[in-house]
Amino acid sequence: MVTITERAIQQIVGLMEKEGITPETHNLRVGVVGGGCSGLSYQMKFDDNIDSSDTVVDLESIKVIINKLSLLYLAGTELDYQDGLNGKGFEWNNPNSTRTCGCGESFSV
Repeated sequence: MVTITERAIQQIVGLMEKEGITPETHNLRVGVVGGGCSGLSYQMKFDDNIDSSDTVVDLESIKVIINKLSLLYLAGTELDYQDGLNGKGFEWNNPNSTRTCGCGESFSV
């Protein structure tokens, strides 16, 4: 399953507010798509649809939606948010990846 740190949840909820949507009407869809330096890239977007084949992770303040194929690549992954001297942004900690690119946005298994 995918976990999300409290810091990342706070940022996600803040982004929802900026876009004029709420966790009651939209979910966070996370997934994996082909592309990037290492072959696979992480994807995040807000979505108001849940497909019958999706896995839903209810984290109290938000729901995370993951399609069946992406779940295979993301099992055990943690999404965090860093705001420090070395950079600012969402960070994926994926135990399944065997290689990541320098920016951390793509990986291979």
